[in-house]
Amino acid sequence: MVSTQVITTCIEELRAITRVDLCVLNPDGGVVVSTFDNQDIKASLIKDFVESPADSQVIGAHHLLKIWDEGEIVYILVARGNSEDTYVIGKIAVSQISQLITAYKERFDRNNFFQNLILDNMLLVDVYNKAKKLHIEVAAPRVVMIVETKKEKDHTASELLAGMFSPQSGDYITAVDESNVILVKSLEPGEGYAEIEQTAHTIVDMMNTEAMMNVRVSYGTIVQELKDVSKSYKEANMALDVGRIFYMEKKVIAYGSLGIGRLIYQLPVNLCRMFMEEVFGQDGPADFDEETLTTVNKFFENNLNVSETSRQLFVHRNTLVYRLEKLEKSTGLDVRTFDDALTFKIAMMVANYMKYLDSITY
Repeated sequence: MVSTQVITTCIEELRAITRVDLCVLNPDGGVVVSTFDNQDIKASLIKDFVESPADSQVIGAHHLLKIWDEGEIVYILVARGNSEDTYVIGKIAVSQISQLITAYKERFDRNNFFQNLILDNMLLVDVYNKAKKLHIEVAAPRVVMIVETKKEKDHTASELLAGMFSPQSGDYITAVDESNVILVKSLEPGEGYAEIEQTAHTIVDMMNTEAMMNVRVSYGTIVQELKDVSKSYKEANMALDVGRIFYMEKKVIAYGSLGIGRLIYQLPVNLCRMFMEEVFGQDGPADFDEETLTTVNKFFENNLNVSETSRQLFVHRNTLVYRLEKLEKSTGLDVRTFDDALTFKIAMMVANYMKYLDSITY
């Protein structure tokens, strides 16, 4: 149901424009909002009017009108005045409130529709029937984007996104949990993944600038049918998980660009354990000190270039070589060679995956 604040704003604006006092009451006579002292309007009069078959009634200087919603009386509007225009203004107010009720119901219904759609809680026939009723285009290119806020019960992200994307453009914003906001983005003809990537970075920058929120954005593949929106959502959700495990430095993660992380994410746990034991034996990567991990990561960033790595770490070349040889003695892997470097990199990614599995298990 439309909020009292919205009805109050509507009535006060009409009062300012028309100079006719208005009052909105519940069917039991309780006042929702009023621009005048309505003590002379008895609750018994309102109840009698509600039970009568008439849509409008005049009692003294008060024009009473019923506001309906799907065959049910939801409000009674009272327009006070003796002029001929009072009744017309009252009817205008009834029309305005009725349209507000319809708009808010449609917005609520759309939110429920997209929540059920992305969670696969609807039959195919219901998808098409509901979409037609809610005036949602069935055949249109769309992509699902997930904005991870990490702030539960904070509606700032939803409000900011609502200012950027509107249903009039075919974009819809919803949520299925308290820490992520879901954007079902409609695409214009000719738009592709380059535009989606740019939009995702715009969201990250805007959230950081406007609300000082450090968010991550993931997105799935483009779908052409409304029924496939759930597929794009599942892909975006997987991309968010993979990014959280393997690519913490990235703020935008695309399902189509998950790399090795996609493979590791789908590996059986037992196979991961066997691989870790094969590479590290009984000692795991947790035994590595921070200096070693920092050195190796920087070495990989510089494509196994010893000179450039030592320069960026502000250490002597021999010092860097000593650290790498120390790692080789403990693991048997010489990360200065491509094969061993690849093995070590994948092993560290598997270690992160195992750590993630442990965190969600306990």
